Amino acid sequence: MSTLPIDEGLRRRLRDAGAAIAWRAQGDRELPASPGAARVARLHEEEATVMVREEPSGSVVEVTAGPVGAVVLLLEVDRRGPPASLGSRNARSGSAFPLGSILATWGAARAEADARPTVRDLVELARYALP
Repeated sequence: MSTLPIDEGLRRRLRDAGAAIAWRAQGDRELPASPGAARVARLHEEEATVMVREEPSGSVVEVTAGPVGAVVLLLEVDRRGPPASLGSRNARSGSAFPLGSILATWGAARAEADARPTVRDLVELARYALP
């Protein structure tokens, strides 16, 4: 049972998009990603960096701000349940996410953020990547 606040048709499109994502290790176009490393999700010619961190206080999933990143986060919400917190970070040079990022946390971990998107915001952003 999904905890996403979306209708079944949109949920199906989201899951279909998730099945179509091609994954690779960051910086490597041929080798599969190793656990704990940054990975790149590619969908319809667009990519998003994805980092999953398991911390003592809980799990943190951080993605490139954009439609593919939003799809990845929504799939995590579909799988894990509602996040404890959501946040977004502005673009910063020298960051693993120079275009900005969106974060979701589970457990006691809390997202440090420049802004606080909602799951509804993620749904609207993800629509741009859905077939």
